[in-house]
Amino acid sequence: MAPSDPAAPVPADAVETRERRRVLAGTMVGTTIEWYDFFIYAQAAGLVLAPLFLAPLSETSPAVAQVLSFATIGISFLFRPLGAIVAGALGDKFGRKQVLVATLVMMGLATFLIGALPTYAQIGVAAPVLLILLRILQGFSAGGEWGGAALMSVEHAPTGKRGYFGAYPQIGVPCGMILATFVVWAITVVIGQEAFLAWGWRIPFLMSFLLIIVGHLIRKSVEESPVFKLMQERRAKASAPLRQLFRGNAREVVLSALIFLANNAAGYLVIAFLATYASRPVEEFGLGMERGPVLLATTLASFGWLISTLYGGWLCDRIGRVRTFQIGYAMLAAWAVPMWFMIDTGNVLMYFVAVFVFTLGMGLSYGPQSALYAEMFPAEIRYSGVSIGYALGAILGGAFAPMIAELLLTSFDASWTIGAYIVVACAVSFVAVSMVKEPMGVDLHVDDAEPTPAP
Repeated sequence: MAPSDPAAPVPADAVETRERRRVLAGTMVGTTIEWYDFFIYAQAAGLVLAPLFLAPLSETSPAVAQVLSFATIGISFLFRPLGAIVAGALGDKFGRKQVLVATLVMMGLATFLIGALPTYAQIGVAAPVLLILLRILQGFSAGGEWGGAALMSVEHAPTGKRGYFGAYPQIGVPCGMILATFVVWAITVVIGQEAFLAWGWRIPFLMSFLLIIVGHLIRKSVEESPVFKLMQERRAKASAPLRQLFRGNAREVVLSALIFLANNAAGYLVIAFLATYASRPVEEFGLGMERGPVLLATTLASFGWLISTLYGGWLCDRIGRVRTFQIGYAMLAAWAVPMWFMIDTGNVLMYFVAVFVFTLGMGLSYGPQSALYAEMFPAEIRYSGVSIGYALGAILGGAFAPMIAELLLTSFDASWTIGAYIVVACAVSFVAVSMVKEPMGVDLHVDDAEPTPAP
């Protein structure tokens, strides 16, 4: 058999398949790195930031200091809509790819600098001020991250696989959670809890510098979204995406925010609250469990989030986005209260099972999100629409969820009240997603006519 000609052109379908694989890898790795940065802070807020950056208050009133430490998680969420507005407008005008690279670098730089910050004992009140400023920068960059990654994956996908493709940037979130929790656990085990509190907490933040380089190289290799390319070719004049968004698609923005509310609230309990609650002393409204095994159990339980998110993306291509969301929220609400009775046993295996089952509902109500949101908005305003809806949902849901959980726990001394809070959130999100007419399979490409709002 004659050898193949190395100069022969590569078939178009092979090029397309290779590019799609790069897109999936780029969106997943990029969101994993970005959310690793975000979750490292959430882990630190529960474990070490109160005594280090709020030292005087932590000495006199540790419970109040912990509430304020959790509140710093929420502060950054308030700046997500601004990041979403800026990134959305730039992404709709100049492309998803360039904005994705910029947000990744911005997030990583802020995380690295947090790891290098002096503490309250070293520079006084300037320490928490600088911490909050860098946290704001994290929130701004996170506001533009998700929308671009979601659209890159969905707009590259075959029509019948949008849910599955869109699940890849979604699994970057549990992957970031797994990576962040594993790194904190490993460092704690290697150097000990005392050294971790003194200086070891900085290591996960400083490590983000290496991750930025990896993510940057991967994302630079990904081509721009084909839908955006087509939109550029057909655009005769500059548009005003943000004004157009709120003029014609305000309903979709509100619904997308409410749909995300419960999932994000549940997610930030797993990310920032549960390990803290389980491992802190009983006199501080905790369970007094050993921190190392709790962090390891949280890491392993998060694989349920990863698997169910990918499955949720696959499932929604078969039974619909809305139905998959409804199943996920029904599961989440049904388990939100019983799980606390298992966690309160203080047994690490029971803790693992409780969190693992909880994450299954989280995944089914997260996997379909990229596809659903992309299909809800016309192409010219899609980046702005999905980014702002996501950012507003994060404020309503996860921004202050750990703080609310802490207040409920200290007020009622009953952990199941936190589960009741999640049940209410699930009811809101269930109703919101039920108000969306199933959009599966709509044409994502622009045409020569003016875009019309999604039903």
